[in-house]
Amino acid sequence: MPSSRSSRGPSSYRPEPGSIPTQPGVYRFHDAAGRVIYVGKAKNLRSRLSSYFQDVANLHHRTATMVTTAAGVEWTVVNTEVEALQLEYSWIKEFDPRFNVKYRDDKSYPWLAVTVGEEFPRVMVGRGAKRKGTRYFGPYSHAWAIRETVDILLRVFPMRSCSAGVFKRSAQVGRPCLLGYIEKCSAPCVGQVSAEEHRRIVDDFCSFMAGQTRPFLKRIEREMYQASDDLEFERAARLRDDLGALERALEKQAVVLGDGADADVIALAEDPLEVAVQIFYVRGGRIRGQRGWVADRVTDGTTAELVEDFVLQFYAGDPESVPKEILVPELPPAAETLESLLGELRGSKVQIRVPQRGDKRTLQETVATNAAQSLALHKTKRASDLTTRNRALEEIRDALDLDEAPLRIECFDVSNLQGTEVVASMVVFEDGLARKGEYRRFVIRGVDGQNDVASMHEVITRRFRRLLDEQATSEVREGEGGGPLLVDPETGRPRKFAYAPGLVVVDGGPPQVAAAQQALDQLGIDDVPVCGLAKRLEEVWLPGQEDPVILARSSEGLYLLQRVRDEAHRFAIAHHRGRRSRTMVESVLDDVPGLGEVRRKTLMTHFGSLKRLREADVEDIARVPGIGPRTAAAIKDAVTAASGSGQTVAVNTATGEIVES
Repeated sequence: MPSSRSSRGPSSYRPEPGSIPTQPGVYRFHDAAGRVIYVGKAKNLRSRLSSYFQDVANLHHRTATMVTTAAGVEWTVVNTEVEALQLEYSWIKEFDPRFNVKYRDDKSYPWLAVTVGEEFPRVMVGRGAKRKGTRYFGPYSHAWAIRETVDILLRVFPMRSCSAGVFKRSAQVGRPCLLGYIEKCSAPCVGQVSAEEHRRIVDDFCSFMAGQTRPFLKRIEREMYQASDDLEFERAARLRDDLGALERALEKQAVVLGDGADADVIALAEDPLEVAVQIFYVRGGRIRGQRGWVADRVTDGTTAELVEDFVLQFYAGDPESVPKEILVPELPPAAETLESLLGELRGSKVQIRVPQRGDKRTLQETVATNAAQSLALHKTKRASDLTTRNRALEEIRDALDLDEAPLRIECFDVSNLQGTEVVASMVVFEDGLARKGEYRRFVIRGVDGQNDVASMHEVITRRFRRLLDEQATSEVREGEGGGPLLVDPETGRPRKFAYAPGLVVVDGGPPQVAAAQQALDQLGIDDVPVCGLAKRLEEVWLPGQEDPVILARSSEGLYLLQRVRDEAHRFAIAHHRGRRSRTMVESVLDDVPGLGEVRRKTLMTHFGSLKRLREADVEDIARVPGIGPRTAAAIKDAVTAASGSGQTVAVNTATGEIVES
């Protein structure tokens, strides 16, 4: 196993030219203490490893952090990509590298287990690692739901559910337990059924849980009618109740795939720091279980790469859980290789694919919705925790070397559309929570729309000029909590913007930070710290510093700064879309004869957007005060013609997305 080792940076442990083979293989980086910090695989080891040893400044921040943390790299050549996958999984499990995405679940999900390896198998609800000789169904979200289903099914499949101690004690005294008396157990402990008869009951139960439900329903229904024809009404009544019990059990598991497929449906919801995973287990066309959690995202891999990592880590260590079909949001780069590996583990063909239409596509979208909601809930819980918020503010204070924790943070973002309709947003967070009542919007005029730096300078100047004006004209009074309160002397109302923030955050890198600092300097404000958060690398920039401040990916401080930045971006885009919609209404209506500025504004006020005006018919338009039938018809023709010309579609240069008004 060749290796290269040093402790003086990436260039010093770079392998000699030509020493890295071109065959497929698996590589691992380790630190100075010998701990493995990253494991990866490659079709061509030389090509892949060489990409790590370019100028560190050209690497992505997290990749640069990994290679500068490492002190050496070693690799192992394999014959096939399947072997590379197997070795990669083995090393990830063995070394637990810190820079690999770790798909760990922090919760223990319950399974429905049947101990088929015992002479008299037992059904039970369990958690934790799987054991040999036991057949598992699930996992499920709640143990109580499984127990309720089992209680219903024991009426039809009266198999053993008691512990070993209860079973032995009943055998010794020659009397079954309560379940035997109420006919929810066939009582093999006292010989009411033989081991073979009990095994048949167990097999029927497992077949039913595996999704083969229709044969049992048909058989019981047939026996019920036969008993009725034979005048065995008590037996017919019991079979009727058994049939109802099975139907109640099936009601808890709705049919989602009409073809009765066995599949795992996987969806991911991502952000720069975390990825939420959701899996629905479908057996026989019915959802048999669900699982979901949020994992730390250590690298910036694409969705397809995240899917590959997840499928490998999730299934490679548990061959029994590999289904016939795995539905994913995007095909992993090595889909065929993964299918071969999982097929070997399962013992039969496994297919990984992206559903395109029909029931499977609909179910994939449902799972994706659950993943998005799971990530949003996780973020909400994380943001609402007081201890976590305090830690985030303290981490920001320490990282930026502030005198005190920034209890009030204001973040600014600029948005434009192909150099037009330049707007900016200001969002406010106090004690780590959004104060939406203090958000503000700005319209930037007299600045080149492509010049985000000049726009940032203007919005910072306008905000803090108002701060100086309000401070100069405010009256100090005692607030409810005993602290000083700045109020308008004429109205007695509090002046919200007379208070300086503890930190100004701008969306951008060094140019935007420099513009914001220059604006503060020109106003003579020297006690408000400024930083910038660049989107691509998530780096924190300070004025006048050549290198960014790097916060750990798991840092609550970085998480809070990202939330503030993303909220400012969302608020700016929402403002921008609203203004563009109104501008489009005006431009479309310019050529309508007899329609002046007053009536155009009346139309905008009434409909609010070009989309709603386009959807209105002539009668609706004519109901607007001052608009007659003839003018309404001309307006309808104008907006219809504009829709056909496609002039309402453009690309937002800030986000790269298509905007429709």
